[in-house]
Amino acid sequence: MIEIALQKELTAADGIMKLDVDLRIQQGHLVTLFGDSGAGKTSILRMIAGLMIPDDGQINVNGSNWMDVKKGISLKPQQRRVGFLFQNYALFPNMTVQENLTYALEKGQDKKIVDELIETIELGDLQNRKPGTLSGGQNQRVALARALVRKPEILMLDEPLSALDTKMRMKLQDFILTVHKRYNLTTILVSHDANEVIKMSDEVFFLEGGKIIKHGKPVDVFASKRVSGKFQLFGEIINIEKQDIIYVVTVLIGANIVKVIADESEADSMSIGDKVIVASKAFNPLIRKIEE
Repeated sequence: MIEIALQKELTAADGIMKLDVDLRIQQGHLVTLFGDSGAGKTSILRMIAGLMIPDDGQINVNGSNWMDVKKGISLKPQQRRVGFLFQNYALFPNMTVQENLTYALEKGQDKKIVDELIETIELGDLQNRKPGTLSGGQNQRVALARALVRKPEILMLDEPLSALDTKMRMKLQDFILTVHKRYNLTTILVSHDANEVIKMSDEVFFLEGGKIIKHGKPVDVFASKRVSGKFQLFGEIINIEKQDIIYVVTVLIGANIVKVIADESEADSMSIGDKVIVASKAFNPLIRKIEE
């Protein structure tokens, strides 16, 4: 169990914001911090990593006290077993893929983990190349592998996929889920993409103005109404067309297109670009807008 209670006065775009959050994260879960820019998501990651000092609070990771302001306890960043993956890759340009991973090893650590990660994240054909010769998605895979070299207790991902195209983003999501499960990681993701959150997360913490305003399973947090059905798919509306007395809503789900019939009241509440849940109940497709 990871227990995090943090208070910090931050400077936001519209003035001073008081961050005040309390999170309980089960070991082995992948959770997401979701919210608008400036809500405090990245600051939370930085405080967990020891890169920012809170005004008050505690961080307890699986029984180990990483930080307690009142008791004067604060482990140095290098003492906290975290892997941190940013949007920018921060790889050493003069080193090959394998050298970037090897450089991240702790003193005396078995080098087998480097070969294992190269195989897991499918970097074998790239291991002798330098970052400048790789695509953005390939570099992000290298950065992910490097974040895992020291076998962190917490893997933190700060919008690592937002600069990638849809196809590459979906592939990287799958890589992250693979390593999360294979290494039994506790992972904290920061994302603005509701589809990504719903696909990847066990839980989501919805932040607004430095406070957690919603918390729970993604489908419960985002759905405007509780949706039940034999399956639930998540996508984005790309077209709404009236045909006689009905409306046909076209939804992009991954790389697939699905058309769902909606009545006038449903169609009026939706717009192109809205994130939605498509479910099946008694063989009839249902569509529900996701709240963001």
